Order: sequence, then structure tokens, then C-alpha cells
Amino acid sequence: MRTAATIALSLILLCTGLAPAEAARLYRWKDKQGYTQYGDRPPEAGDLAADGVDVIRFRNPPSALVRLRLENKGLRYQAWADNLMHGPVEVQLRFKRDRNVVGRPALPARATVPARSSVLVADIVVTDPMRGGDFELLLDALPGDPAAHPQDYDYRLPFDYGRVRVDQGPGGSFSHSDAQNLHAIDFAVPEGTSIVAVREGVVMQVESDFDKAGLNREKFGGRANFIRILHADGTMAVYAHLKPEGVQVRVGQYVRKGQYIGLSGNTGFSTAPHLHFAIQVNRGMRLESIPFRMFGPLGQLKFPSQEPPAPAAAPRAL
Repeated sequence: MRTAATIALSLILLCTGLAPAEAARLYRWKDKQGYTQYGDRPPEAGDLAADGVDVIRFRNPPSALVRLRLENKGLRYQAWADNLMHGPVEVQLRFKRDRNVVGRPALPARATVPARSSVLVADIVVTDPMRGGDFELLLDALPGDPAAHPQDYDYRLPFDYGRVRVDQGPGGSFSHSDAQNLHAIDFAVPEGTSIVAVREGVVMQVESDFDKAGLNREKFGGRANFIRILHADGTMAVYAHLKPEGVQVRVGQYVRKGQYIGLSGNTGFSTAPHLHFAIQVNRGMRLESIPFRMFGPLGQLKFPSQEPPAPAAAPRAL
């Protein structure tokens, strides 16, 4: 595309997004004690009060993190980041290629975009109006506000399963050695176990239509059905490897602590059915998991670290 200043505009947008999810179905009923119950399948006749069963159908919409929008202002372009998510996102705008243009502020430039809003990241300005120029832009995005300050919180167990077994703890060598997963916990639960929210918050991201699993990290490492929930202090809970169509909440929904949100499964980079759980924060275009305190029916759970011991200090010469 040519402008009056003879600038060729190319645009490459790289940002994380999700494919459209399949329709989901949630059942709601009152049991004989009058308590409201939720499930992914209808209740047995003996568990049902006379009021009947409500069927809630919904489709999880596509939830790309951000959209890059350029506005032509003559000899400059305004590069805007439109956040489509129900939570803050950090973006970084950079040149892949640039000729006779400059970014103001200089690229790479970062910005934090509040939920469901837009931020001007940079102006792309012609250096010499008498010469032709062109550029390509790359926009990277990560969920979360890098200025968030995690608070001390007592998280509940993400399921009501009677027995708690951990297949892989913090620092596990199989898949908990990188920053995003260093403090994650893999709970060994049967496929189809009801998963509940460990803390109240807003659903930021979901994926529920992936139905494959395997040990090929390149093929499956970045894919799994999951739910990401934003908490009031800016931390984010990630519930991953969920069952196909096992997500039972929608993007933008507010959920309460202990509320049913989905079904465990065995999708993505996985060896067996389990729930991968982590609390993450954005540390400046870098997602990191953080330690957390969790409580079950018998009190606080202890997750022994599987990180390799630090090497012993070398003896010093006297």
C-alpha cells in the first residue's frame, strides 16, 4: 500500500490467540436438600428435587490477546494495541524491517493495555519525506500486568477429590523446569474429575477443543485445553490439560472460590490424566510461576521441591 509520502506499509502481527471453541453444555439443578448443583451431565433421578434441570448452552468465543491497529496520519502512522481480553495485557512493538522510518518512542516499545481497551504504543514517523521508505512491525503480547503485586493468599484445593496425589511438584525435571512452570503442581486425578476455582476472579482465556496428547514436546508442548483466571491482585491461575470440551466457563465470566469450572483430562504434552496447576505473574514480557500456599480438607498441603540441590561451595584456600 502506498501513501502520499510513498511509504510501503507491511504488517506482520505475532500474538498469542486461541481457536474458536466448540459449544459447551452445563447442567444446573437443585438437590433434595435445596442446594444448587452444577455438572457436565444430568443428575441421577434420585438426586434431583422437583424443580427439574436447567441446561445452559454457550460457545466460548475466540480470544486473541491483542490486535494491532495502524492509523494513517500523513507522514506518520499511529500504532495502537487493542486488548480484546477481560484482563490486562502487556505488549511489545518492534520492527522486523525498517527503512527511512523511526519509532517514537524508539522501538522496541512496551505498553500495558487495560482490559477491553486500547493504548497508543508508538508513532511510526518518516525520517526523510523526500525518500521512499517501508517497514514491517511485530507485536508480541503476554497476559497480565507487570506492575501487579501478588498478595499472600490461602488457595483452596482445585477439586473435591478425597485423595491428593502429586505426580510432579515444583522444579520437576519432566516439564517444570522453565520459569512459567517452575512452581507448578501436577495433581494425579482421574479424567473427568470436576475442577473448581481456587480463588475468585475473572476468566481471561480458555481453550477446550484440543483432543490430542503425547510426548512430542515440539508438537504438543504449546497445546492443551486450559483456563486462565485473573485474580484481584494481578496473579493468574492456570488450570491445564483439561478434557476436550471440558471447559465449563466462558471468557469474561466472574467465578467464585470453589465454583465448578471444568473437567480434568489428558490433553497436550502429557503422559497420563492429571491437572496441571500454577499461579503465574507477568514479570515484564515474561510469564513466571510463583510459590503459593494451598489448603485441603486436612489443612495446608506440602509440596516438596524437586529442584536439584545447589552445588556445594568450593573450599577456600586459607
